[in-house]
Amino acid sequence: MNLSRRQFLKVGGSAATVTTLYSLGFKPKAEGFARDFRLHYSREVTTICPFCGVGCGIICHVRDGQLVNTEGDPDHPVNEGTLCSKGSSLFNMANIYDEDGNVIPNPNRVTEVLYRAPKASEWEVVDWDWALETIAKRIRETRDEHFVQVNSDGVTVNRNPAISWLGSAMCNNEENYLYHKMARALGLVNMDHCARL
Repeated sequence: MNLSRRQFLKVGGSAATVTTLYSLGFKPKAEGFARDFRLHYSREVTTICPFCGVGCGIICHVRDGQLVNTEGDPDHPVNEGTLCSKGSSLFNMANIYDEDGNVIPNPNRVTEVLYRAPKASEWEVVDWDWALETIAKRIRETRDEHFVQVNSDGVTVNRNPAISWLGSAMCNNEENYLYHKMARALGLVNMDHCARL
């Protein structure tokens, strides 16, 4: 097929016009093709991105208790609305798309408390209250058993070398401050953070 320069520009211009109109929402109304606006009747909840220690702000759009969208927070001083590739995929932690493009809950997401007893090979689902009480009881037992009030030189140290604390990049500065205060109150001296800063 031989196209003159004029014909090529006409065909290219027509294709670009149709593509632009289609991307702006001027689409043919076919059965099952048009979808409702995803953010309609949703409320905005701000949070911190959980992937690394930078602390980027995220806006989560929630409707009926379900996450419907995530995007960068333009009012946040750290990222000013921009997100890296990990932060941009935050929505997929809770949801994924099926073959038809519909949003479904992510089947790989853990939504229950799982517990594996010592020397057991299988995980079992337990109640939140039981899990929290068990964790608190084990922390208390370990602290009481290994707490050091005075070192070998007779100096008061009030520390617990048997427990370590790992901070979270998902928390903001204020939450990490409170966690640090709690760890210090337990007498912990082995504290670290998971962020690569």
